[in-house]
Amino acid sequence: MDDRLFWLATEKEIRTAATTDAYFLHTKQVLRRNNVDSRVVMEVFARDVPYDDNWGLLTGVYEATKLLEGLPVDVWALDEGSVFVADRNTAIYEPLLTIEGRYSDFAEYETPLLGLLSASTSISTRAAKLRLATGQKLLLSFGTRRVHPALAPLVERACYVAGFDGVSNVLGAKLLGIEPSGTMPHALVQILGSQEKAWRLFDETVPKNIPRVALVDTFWDEKSESIKAFEVLGPKLWGVRLDTPASRRGDFTKIAEEVRWELDIRGGKDVKIIASGRLDEDAIVRLNPIVDGYGVGTAVAYPPVIDLSAKIVEVGEGEKREFRAKRGGLGGRKAVYRAAGFRDTVSLDGSPRPKGSAPMLKQVLKKGRLAGGFEEVDAIRARVRAELDRLRGSTPALVWR
Repeated sequence: MDDRLFWLATEKEIRTAATTDAYFLHTKQVLRRNNVDSRVVMEVFARDVPYDDNWGLLTGVYEATKLLEGLPVDVWALDEGSVFVADRNTAIYEPLLTIEGRYSDFAEYETPLLGLLSASTSISTRAAKLRLATGQKLLLSFGTRRVHPALAPLVERACYVAGFDGVSNVLGAKLLGIEPSGTMPHALVQILGSQEKAWRLFDETVPKNIPRVALVDTFWDEKSESIKAFEVLGPKLWGVRLDTPASRRGDFTKIAEEVRWELDIRGGKDVKIIASGRLDEDAIVRLNPIVDGYGVGTAVAYPPVIDLSAKIVEVGEGEKREFRAKRGGLGGRKAVYRAAGFRDTVSLDGSPRPKGSAPMLKQVLKKGRLAGGFEEVDAIRARVRAELDRLRGSTPALVWR
C-alpha cells in the first residue's frame, strides 16, 4: 500500500462514502442515468437485541450526523445515549434515525452510517448492562487492546457515555477530557523479578495522585501477594488488582473472599479489591458482595452485535406520499413517543400524540445543516446514568396504534 501504513480508511474516505458497498453505486448510476430518482423516507432501526431483555443504548448519533452533514437531506434521531426498545416478539419497531431526501443524494452513505451506529451502539449497550450489573461499584474500560487502534477512542467514548467511571486508553481519555485509568502491567513485575520491588518503585516514581493499586497475581497466589503488598505499602496501598487468567482461576469469588479476609485481619479493611480479566455480567453479580471495582476488556471491545437495518418506508410520487415498504417491513414514516416507565408508542407520523408521552425523534439536520448543537459528553453520560437508574424498576414496552 503506497498511501497508508495500516488497513484503515481515512476520515476523508469515510466522509465521502468511499467505504460503501458497490451495489449502492450501481443503484445511484441507474437512477440518475435514467432520471427516475425519487424523494424517500428511510428509517434506521433494530428489530431485536442479542440479550434476554428488550432494550439497547443508542450511541454514534454524533458521528452519523457529521457523516451526513452537508448532504441535501433532513435527518431526525433519538438523542445520543437514549435507551431504545427492540422487541423480537412483535413486527413493530421504533426508528432510531430517519432520513428524508432524494435517494441518490445519500444512497452510498448507508454502509458507513450503519457501521458507525452499529459499532458504537453495540459497545454502549453492553457497557450499560455491565454498569447495571456493577451497581455503584467502580467500573473501568480495559478493552482497547482487543480492537484495531483506530477504534480505541470510539470504544472508550461508548463505554464512558454508558456510565463507566474511567478508561485506560490514553488517546481515548484525552479526547474525553479525563485522565486515563490504570497502574501497572505484569511486565513491570516480570522485568524487575520481584513483586515487592515493583510495588516500591511504582510508589516512588509515579505521581501521588495516581492510586497505589498493586497487581497481585504475577508469581504467587493472590492471597499471598495481597498480604505482601499491604506489608510493603501499608496505608498507602489503595487497592489490589486480581487479574488471574481463567485457566488458573478456580472459583474467583472464593479467591476474592480469601484476599478480603486476609487483608481485613491485618488492618487492611480500607484496601479495595479490583477484579479484571474476562469478566461478564454474571461474574460481576457473583463478585459484587466482595469486590470493590472492575476492569472490563473483551466483553465491551467485542460485544454481541446490535444488528441495525436501514429501509425505505416511503417513496414520493410527485406530491403523493406513497407508503412502500419491502416484504416484512412496515410502510410509512413513524413517530415514537415515550411515557413513564419506558413505555414507547410507535405510530404513523402525524398521528395524535398519546397522552402523557413525549416525542423521541428530534431533527438534527435540516437540508444538510445542523439543526442544533451537540451535548457535551459529560452531560450525555449524566443523562444515561439517570436513565439506567430508572431502568432498574421498569420493564420497557413497545406498543403501537
